[in-house]
Amino acid sequence: MTGKVSVVIEQDEHGYYAWCPELKGCQSQGSTVEETLVNIREAIELFLETLTDEERSAALSQEILTTFVEVHA
Repeated sequence: MTGKVSVVIEQDEHGYYAWCPELKGCQSQGSTVEETLVNIREAIELFLETLTDEERSAALSQEILTTFVEVHA
């Protein structure tokens, strides 16, 4: 089964941190964005292996939308 999962990447004092809104607790990190993407992909695949077929299907069918909002600061 192939699916798409949303990934949020944030920069912090240690490098980059990634997490998946659809997969609570699925997260990883890396020194660069590219390394972080490789690491989170591996974390997602391992995380999905722990789910039942029904849980996996439900997680991969969620739709997460992201956008930017302009604010005055």
